[in-house]
Amino acid sequence: MFEFIIYFLAALFEIFGCYSFWMVFKLQKTTLWLLPGFISLILFAYLLTKINLEFAGRAYAVYGGIYIISSLFWLFTIEKQNFNKWDIIGSIVVFAGILIILLGNQKFIKI
Repeated sequence: MFEFIIYFLAALFEIFGCYSFWMVFKLQKTTLWLLPGFISLILFAYLLTKINLEFAGRAYAVYGGIYIISSLFWLFTIEKQNFNKWDIIGSIVVFAGILIILLGNQKFIKI
């Protein structure tokens, strides 16, 4: 459970960091937004090093799914856009993939 908290925090920092660039270059906001964006991206990268998996690639694969789900949450809460059926179906498929990768690599599950 603690792993998922780290993943979701990392996603929050990455999305905010990237969104700060979006605001500057797409929405013409002040370049001062880049400073918290850089800090946020550094925190994102640091948090991923705290994931308790043996290989970085596997941690990043699981994170990719968490990122997709978190991005849709951002879409709904920050950008005030509703989900469509493809967002929901895609999220379910992604979450299933996360569980397969994460739980399938645990020592107590043998397939």
